[in-house]
Amino acid sequence: MQYEDRLKTPSDVETKSAFNEYVADAEKRLKHDQEHPNDEKQVRPGEDIRVVNGKTVVSGSVAVIAINETLLQRLMSKNPDLSFALQESFPFAGLYADAAPLGPLMELHVPDGASALTPERAAQSIEYRRDAAQKVLSDSDAAESPATRKSYSHDAVAAANLLAAHNFGAEAEAGCRLVSTLWPENPESAGRLADLLSRSGRESEAGQLLGKYALKYPNMPKDLEQMSLTFRRVGSTSPAPPPKIRSSLKGTTSQPFVADATKGC
Repeated sequence: MQYEDRLKTPSDVETKSAFNEYVADAEKRLKHDQEHPNDEKQVRPGEDIRVVNGKTVVSGSVAVIAINETLLQRLMSKNPDLSFALQESFPFAGLYADAAPLGPLMELHVPDGASALTPERAAQSIEYRRDAAQKVLSDSDAAESPATRKSYSHDAVAAANLLAAHNFGAEAEAGCRLVSTLWPENPESAGRLADLLSRSGRESEAGQLLGKYALKYPNMPKDLEQMSLTFRRVGSTSPAPPPKIRSSLKGTTSQPFVADATKGC
C-alpha cells in the first residue's frame, strides 16, 4: 500500500461493521415506507433494498456509495492529523458541511469548518471552473476528446453540488451552466440545474429546461430523472437551506492527501 507507513486504514472488522450498519439502516427505512405509505419516503432514489427469505438484501451503486462514504469518514477519523481532499464521482452529501473547493478537488474537514466556504472562495471556485473550461475548449486535442470534456464537466457539477449545499445558489447555477459549453448532454448538470431553479421559485423555467433536454437528448431521460431525484435528496441536506438563495456573485451567473473513495464504484 502506497501510504501504509503514514495512513491508518479501517480494519476488516470496521469495514464489515460499516456494511452491517448500512443494511440495518436500510431495513429500518424500507419498513417505514411499507408501514407508512403516505409519509415522505425514506428509501433513497435508486436504492435497491429487498427482503429475500426474511433477510434484507441491498445492491446497486447507491448502496456502494453510502458504504464508501462511511468508510471514508472512518478513514479520516483514524487520521486526524492528515489533510484529505476528494475528486467526487458521486455526491457524498454527508461530507459537505465542513468542505470547501480546492482547485479541481473538494477539501474535506476544512479547519474552519462550515465557515471555510466564504463568498470569496465560492466565487473563486467558479472562476477556476470557467478558466478550466476555456483551456479545454482552446486545446484542440482536449476539445475533440469526449472523455476529457465529460471529465471536466463532471467535476464542474461536483463543485456545484458543494456550493449548492452551502446555499451559494447563483454560483452553483453558474457552474452547471458552464457544463453546457463542455458536455451539453450531461444529465448530472441538467438535473442539478433543474433542481436549483425549482428551489429558487423558478419551477416553470425548470420544467422548460427538462422538457427541452428530453427532446434534444431522447436517450437520456432515465438518467436525467435519476439525477434530478438524487440532487433533490442531496439538496435537502444543506446546512441551512434558506428561502432566499445566498450569493457572492454580482451581476453575473456565472497539497493535501487525496483520498478518492468513489473511483471504480
